[in-house]
Amino acid sequence: MNELPPPVVGVPDLVELRPSPVLVDVRWYLDGRSGQAAHAQAHLPGAVFLDLERWLTGPGGPDEGRHPLPSPARFTDGLARAGLADDDLVVAYDDVGGRVAARLVWRLRATGRPAALLDGGTAAWPGPWEQIEVHRPRTSPEVRPWPEDLLTDLATATGADRVLLDAREAGRYRGEHEPVDPRPGHVPGAVNLPASAALDDDGRLLPPEQLRLAFDALGAGADADVVASCGSGVTACFTLLVREHAGLPAGRLWPGSYSGWTADPARPVDVVP
Repeated sequence: MNELPPPVVGVPDLVELRPSPVLVDVRWYLDGRSGQAAHAQAHLPGAVFLDLERWLTGPGGPDEGRHPLPSPARFTDGLARAGLADDDLVVAYDDVGGRVAARLVWRLRATGRPAALLDGGTAAWPGPWEQIEVHRPRTSPEVRPWPEDLLTDLATATGADRVLLDAREAGRYRGEHEPVDPRPGHVPGAVNLPASAALDDDGRLLPPEQLRLAFDALGAGADADVVASCGSGVTACFTLLVREHAGLPAGRLWPGSYSGWTADPARPVDVVP
């Protein structure tokens, strides 16, 4: 396994990283807009695109939610087609402060591959951008299984003595609106730390000490057994990387998250009056 870099790097750090990083564009939009089209219009110089729906998600049953884990083989095929080798240092970005790109970064790091988020994403890039499509030679990455100790399923995610962190925006957590899942609200017992709350006004991560205070306030400090969730297990990966960035044990991912929970209409949900 490779030595892992810090989970988050800034634009100024890119010139110092060794080996030279490969930039990967992981833009994706909940409202159905095309990340691929955004990439084609303009992207960071040298960046390749990796499609979340095709390579970072797989088919699954109802309890597995809208964006279940892809099979290790499917994920590895996506890496190969993008020209990403096992020893490439990947720095992934998006245009929402890393909340989508974290899906790729967490999966790479979970399987021992060097990867980091670009702090601030597209908003932090000073320019120029480019439109030239980048083609890297196909690689042959090793198919590596998902580490079971970093994951949890519906039954264990909602068990006692765990802190279930919901990374969705506060309005969705409270049940004020729900754009994609069957019912508004949250899993009973879950606490809310919106992913956006980890970012400053420029879309960069807050200082580690400030992040630790936010986790501590929810009972999700260093000694807590933390399970990260969101709507479908995408932004939950961001929570795990933020915790690592803050110097805390990352915790485990619940891939099915709220969309998996609400697939069964018999399961209760809570709303905030």
